Amino acid sequence: MPSFTLRFLCAATVVLGFSGQAFAHAHLKSSVPADNSSVAAPSELDLTFSEELNIKFSGAKVTALDGKEVKLGDIMLMDGRKILMVPFAGTLAPGVYEVDWHVLSTDGHKTNGTYTFTVTP
Repeated sequence: MPSFTLRFLCAATVVLGFSGQAFAHAHLKSSVPADNSSVAAPSELDLTFSEELNIKFSGAKVTALDGKEVKLGDIMLMDGRKILMVPFAGTLAPGVYEVDWHVLSTDGHKTNGTYTFTVTP
């Protein structure tokens, strides 16, 4: 009986380990500009995710500290559809900006988040 219990526990561990991968979501791995960074005015955001994205249901909104939304260009996917590239339509003025992103991974899971960065004079 102990041998059966041990085999059952091993099998359950393997199944649960693989099911965790099946329920994975696209997590933000890195961003340029980075969270809480101070940078010269960037021309784009590069948001790198852990999984491939569906561009039709992915995007970002960038807002200045005064609440004004920043005009953005057309987003693109790069590097195996794991990097969401969001170009700015113009030059960012010095100040604090909030990035509010949302993505849909190709496996159908939605994730979102926010972070801030500062543009230096």
